Order: sequence, then C-alpha cells, then structure tokens
Amino acid sequence: MKYEIIGTTMQAVEITLATGESVVTEAGGMAWISGEVDMSTKAEGGLFGGIKRKLAGESFFQTTYTAKEDNCLISFNPYAPGKVLPLELTGNNEYVLQRDAFMVSETTVERDIHFQRRLGAGFFGGEGFILQRVYGTGVIFVEVPGEVVVKELAPNEELKVDPGHIALYDSTIDFDVKRNEGVRNIVFSGEGLFLAHLRGPGRVWLQTMTLQNLAAKISQHSPSS
Repeated sequence: MKYEIIGTTMQAVEITLATGESVVTEAGGMAWISGEVDMSTKAEGGLFGGIKRKLAGESFFQTTYTAKEDNCLISFNPYAPGKVLPLELTGNNEYVLQRDAFMVSETTVERDIHFQRRLGAGFFGGEGFILQRVYGTGVIFVEVPGEVVVKELAPNEELKVDPGHIALYDSTIDFDVKRNEGVRNIVFSGEGLFLAHLRGPGRVWLQTMTLQNLAAKISQHSPSS
C-alpha cells in the first residue's frame, strides 16, 4: 500500500493498492476510485461488533475495498476542515482516539472501544466513558479538526487541556479529568468546569479546533427559523 495526503485546510488521503491489498473504512467514507476495486459492506463482528462501533462513534456497517488489479487508487475525505494524520502500528504500540477520529486503515489494524477507568474522565471528559483503542500492525488514518500540535511528555510530566482539544494519545499516557478550582474561574473564565490532565510518558496529539466550537460559530450566522 502507498498513500499521499493532499490538500491544505481540508485534506484528503489517496491510497494506491496493489492486487489483493485491502483497506477498511466507515460506510460512506470513500470519495473517489480509479481502477477495478471490489467493495464489500457488512457489519464486521456481527451485531455485537456493530454496536461497539456505534458506541465508539463509528458507523454500524464497515466497507472493505480490495484491489482486483495493481495501482488502484481510492480517496477518503474527512467530514470537517482539518488534517489527515497517518499512524503506524507495529504490534508494540497502541493509541487512544477520540470517538469520531477514525477514517480508514489497513485490514491488519485492530480497533476496539476503550473505557475510561476513572469516573471523572468518563463523566466530564467531553467524550464520555468510551473512546477508541487501535492496535495491531499497519497504517491507520485519522481525521483531526483544525491543525495538529504534538506534545511529548516525559515521565510524570503533566499537561492540562480543554478536553475537546484532545485528538488522540499514546496508550502509555495517564488520563484524568478534574474540576477547575475557584468559583470565579468556573463562572467567568469561559473555559468550562473541567480540564483534562494528561501525565507522561508518551505523546499527545492536540487539535486546534473542536467540532462543537465550529458548530456553535456556524449557528450564530444561520438564519433564524
């Protein structure tokens, strides 16, 4: 498999497959195809697998594209302005993604729901108890609204973040959400009641835009019903 990420403010990924190579995506995730490609849509893992994907913010059905000849090209686009981020899984690393970050991956990549272990992170983390855990081997592409900022945290180094700006992080990161201190901070700062506390070692990928903020800004300029 070869790939090229194209575009600037609204990127896409073009994937070139050799005969027999496959990628899997959410239903409706493909933009254009060149070459002879077999398309198979089904609920991978049956009913339980489909329910788990819905809980993790994905579609119930998944579509697998398999090249029937060399140099087949398939393009996948994100749903919001931002970046397409390729991640390499080697079998020795894992990532935790926000619920709607998955775009497309090689079929050797495994995905599962990820339950937050702490009540604070689950209730107030912005994404609830359930995120996505990805592991296995191969390349996975994720969509990140806005620009991407990567922070490398040393052991016990802590980063405090508005939960909506966390795109993904290494599974070695310790994640919790704590309430802001002080009544004035809570009432007048405009930053919300809670901040995510991420403790190293590991990397954190931050997004400069959240879909909630984008939707709120658009709604301000929408005609009244």
